[in-house]
Amino acid sequence: MTEDPELTRREEPRPRVPIRIEEALAALAIAAMGVITFANVITRYLTNISLAFTEEYAIALMVVMTMLGASVAVVRNHHIRITYFVDRLRPMMRRRAELFAIAITALVFLGLAVYGSRMVWDEYRFEETSPGLGVPQWIYSIWLPVLSVVIVLRALGRGIRVARGDEQ
Repeated sequence: MTEDPELTRREEPRPRVPIRIEEALAALAIAAMGVITFANVITRYLTNISLAFTEEYAIALMVVMTMLGASVAVVRNHHIRITYFVDRLRPMMRRRAELFAIAITALVFLGLAVYGSRMVWDEYRFEETSPGLGVPQWIYSIWLPVLSVVIVLRALGRGIRVARGDEQ
């Protein structure tokens, strides 16, 4: 299979806030997940005792890693899409379709931020704790609305760059 020359020629987008931040945080999250999981496996192997509580941390880190990856995908324009019809449009209509997709992305994550904030507030207000460790649940959940806002801001930044013609 040959590489698409248009994909290989595409330059890295240059947002004002570097995406290295999200990349570094995602790398830290996956490294922490690896350490936690490795420690659990070694402990189980050597002592026949499972560190079941580590699952809470691993799941929380997985959510954080997913949201950070989504943010990077928005900036780099690597989100999943089906372009059968869009590829057949004139360049101006293609740009409008891209701006529409960016607007929908921003709206979806804005909704996730709003409803996620309500959920976090309820967890804080009702003092919900996690089932395994008894940690306040909002500590895990707060990252959903926070990172959703980051994705909204990244989508808006990409929308501005596309509208200006800086990106496709």
